[in-house]
Amino acid sequence: MNASVALILVQDGVTNGAIYALLSLALVLVFAVTRVIFIPQGEFVAYGALSMAAVSAGFLPPTMWLVVTLGIAVALVESVAALREGAAARLPMIILKNAALPILALVAVRYLPLKTLAYPLQIAVALLFVVPLGPQIYRLAFQPVAEATVLLLLIVSVAVHFVLLGLGLYFFGAEGGRTPAFSDGGFNLGSSYIQFQTLWIVGIAAVLIAGLALFFEHSIYGKALRATAINRTGARLMGISADLAGKLCFTLAALVGAFSGILIAPITTVYYDTGFLIGLKGFVGAIVGGLASYPLAAAGAILVGLLESYSSFYASAYKEVIVFTLIIPVLLWRSLTTHHVDDEEH
Repeated sequence: MNASVALILVQDGVTNGAIYALLSLALVLVFAVTRVIFIPQGEFVAYGALSMAAVSAGFLPPTMWLVVTLGIAVALVESVAALREGAAARLPMIILKNAALPILALVAVRYLPLKTLAYPLQIAVALLFVVPLGPQIYRLAFQPVAEATVLLLLIVSVAVHFVLLGLGLYFFGAEGGRTPAFSDGGFNLGSSYIQFQTLWIVGIAAVLIAGLALFFEHSIYGKALRATAINRTGARLMGISADLAGKLCFTLAALVGAFSGILIAPITTVYYDTGFLIGLKGFVGAIVGGLASYPLAAAGAILVGLLESYSSFYASAYKEVIVFTLIIPVLLWRSLTTHHVDDEEH
C-alpha cells in the first residue's frame, strides 16, 4: 500500500464514518431518553434514500400511505385516551394534527412537478413522508410500554424492525435506488483525488452534529431531553412530559436517519434492507460510547468507518466480521470496569 491508496481509504473511511456518527448519535439519544435500543434506525436510512430516489424520478414516496395510515391510527388512539380522561374538547386538535395534516400534505404534494423541483425541495418532500414515522411509531409501539424493562423494549424494537423491513419490500420492491450526486467532479489534493460529494457528506454531517449540539445546549426542548436522559423521574417531577420527550427524540432519530439515507444515496445503491447493516455499524459506534457519551459515540463511529475501509482493502471477504468484532473488546472492557445495576434499581 502506498500513500495514495492510504489517503483514498482514509477518505472512504471518514465518509462512511460521518454517516455512522449521525446514526450513533441518534441511537444514543433514543436510548438515553427512552431506554429503547432502536434497532429500526437503519430502516429510516433506507426509507429516506429510496423516497428521495422516487421523488427524483418524479414519483411520490410510497411511504406517504404509511404516514397517513399511522396518522389515522394515532388519531384514533389519542381520541380514545382523551374521551377516557373526559377531555373531549381536545378531539378536533388531535384529529387535525395526526390525521388531517398528513392527508393535506399528501394532497398538496400530489400535483407538484416533483422531477423538476429544485434539489432542496425534493429533499424536503422526501423527508415530509418519512420523518413523521418516528413519533408515530413511538406513540403506537413504545409509549404504551414506556415503563417496561429494557428487555421488553428491545423485543418491541425487534418487532418494529421486522415490520418496517417487510413494509420496505412492499413499498419499494427488491430493486435498489440511487439519486444524482449533489455535485459532480472533485479536485486533486497532493496525490489524492477528493470528490465534491465526499465533502458534501462530511460537511452536512458536521453541520447536523453541530446543530444537534446547539439544540441540546440552547433550546428549551433540548434541555428537556437532556434532563430526561439524566434523570427520568426527576424530569417528570419538574413537569417535563416523558411522552413528549419520547416523541421528540424519535422525531430527531427519524430525521437523522432519513437525511443520512439521502446523503449516501448518490454514492451507493440502496435497497430496502440496506439500512439494517448501516444501522448496525452505527450501533457499534454507539457501543464504543457506552450508549451514553455523544462525543465517544461519534469518535467510535469514525473508527468503525476507518476500520471498515482498511478491512475492505486487506480482507474484503471478512470486513463485516472485523467491524462487528470490535464490539467484543469494548463490551469486555466495560463489563470489567462498570458497576452492574439491575433494571429494577433505576
